[in-house]
Amino acid sequence: MKQDIHPAYRPVVFRDKSANFSFLSGSTRESGETVVWEDGNTYPVIDVEISSASHPFYTGNQRVMDTQGRVEKFKKRYGQS
Repeated sequence: MKQDIHPAYRPVVFRDKSANFSFLSGSTRESGETVVWEDGNTYPVIDVEISSASHPFYTGNQRVMDTQGRVEKFKKRYGQS
């Protein structure tokens, strides 16, 4: 394999703020933020919108979304009333 063409693979903390849940995993993603993990080491942190702690499939809870704005926008765009 060619040297110096692949991104660095390192430990990264993924944080789901909506569920107050974080987990440490390996990734090539870059981040300017860091966090001190439970083991005392500092790792880059990446905020995610949905994780296994907040996903409806895993939790069994449905999140209510405001779809009225979307429906109104659709009707307005395509001339339906």
